[in-house]
Amino acid sequence: MAYSFFIYIALFGVATVLYLWLRDARIFYRTGFKGYRKAAYYGVFYTTLSLLGLLFEFRGYELVGLGLILLALYLQGRIERERTKVWSKDSTTADRILGKAVLHNTTDDDKI
Repeated sequence: MAYSFFIYIALFGVATVLYLWLRDARIFYRTGFKGYRKAAYYGVFYTTLSLLGLLFEFRGYELVGLGLILLALYLQGRIERERTKVWSKDSTTADRILGKAVLHNTTDDDKI
């Protein structure tokens, strides 16, 4: 069976959704912020949706599969997160990519 280059694009998209989910889960584990909790929980669904898109890709429905993967990426990016509270001013780009957040003492507003 000859695969098209769309398979590789779909694999990259699924890997991106999976990476974003795991990064949000790590940040939630370290900080306990509500936005990252929601992103980590919804990330399970979005990763499943992207894997379903990959299944459609392998079955030959390339545009449907890519559409599902792009939908998962779009929906994952729409979740509100606490961007200003997560990293300190001296955090490097590698810290942000890996989700290495500073451990915070949560206030009453930030508690779960």
